[in-house]
Amino acid sequence: MVKIGIVGGTGYTGVELLRILASHPAADVRAITSRGEAGTRVVDMFASLRGKYDGLAFTAPDATDLTSCDVVFFATPHGVAMAQARGLVAAGVRIIDLAADFRIKDAAVFERWYKLPHACPDLLAESVYGLPEFHRDAIREARIVGNPGCYPTSMQLGFVPLLEAGIVDTRHLIADCKSGASGAGRKAEVGLLLAEASDNFKAYGMSGHRHHPETVQELTRHSATPVDLVFTPHLLPMIRGIHSTLYARLTRTDVDLQALFETRYAGEPFVDVMPAGSTPDTRSVRASNVARIAVHRPGNGDMVTVLVVEDNLVKGAAGQAVQNMNLMFGLPETAGLTAAPVLP
Repeated sequence: MVKIGIVGGTGYTGVELLRILASHPAADVRAITSRGEAGTRVVDMFASLRGKYDGLAFTAPDATDLTSCDVVFFATPHGVAMAQARGLVAAGVRIIDLAADFRIKDAAVFERWYKLPHACPDLLAESVYGLPEFHRDAIREARIVGNPGCYPTSMQLGFVPLLEAGIVDTRHLIADCKSGASGAGRKAEVGLLLAEASDNFKAYGMSGHRHHPETVQELTRHSATPVDLVFTPHLLPMIRGIHSTLYARLTRTDVDLQALFETRYAGEPFVDVMPAGSTPDTRSVRASNVARIAVHRPGNGDMVTVLVVEDNLVKGAAGQAVQNMNLMFGLPETAGLTAAPVLP
């Protein structure tokens, strides 16, 4: 059994971790922390988990010994994981951070976008970016994994096969992405109120979104030429799900795009390349760790359109984190993650 600690367990990614780990055959959740809810039983806050964690209560972070855990998930705001990472790693604990502390490899870039100095740039240098489809071997050996953002997961899964094949103009990539309101986290904010977000659809982050540098960093790893990306996120009037529509101009039109994607993701347990002509929808992946992809070439012209859907809380966050844990501890990669999507 893997002894697990969760820091920051009252948000959407925290409760999603608990939901997934409740059916994981090798998970032993030993501790879950919360500054505001210390002493509260988990099932008193989340009735959906009754019968799963009846004996588990939130504890104050300062009063919780996480060094006896094998792995600690940080489902916290940016800055928390890096403040605790050095002590945990020194104690032999492995870390999976669901925030951004260990995603961006350049500490100066991190500071510019997140307005925080990085507390442990030496550990940042050794951290592994946790997108298993591209970094599986490194994740297995990692002490620290930076779990990818939800939007970056969808963009990379859609663009990377094209970049690896060298068949698109990498200076003019466009990502038109939409997310449900849970992507903003579990917090009181006027723009996320039902009366504000329902029956509404809008773009945001037009001056720059924090997921942009992370995505460009990772896309550049797979490209022989510099990458420029226009990324526009939108808020959808729904709770969970991401739909990313990605555009690129082909530099070669003699490639079978359907075969390219099918070959690239052959054997990947959580990437479903759909039949030619498909248009995947967000409800087809709800509550699952699966990303579904469809590739199109409108009018057989020189543009390629890639459609990617995922659940932002699962493949875009907690599910991917558990996928990383499985790799880090030599477990079957699919352990705890094989439940079918919820429909309707």
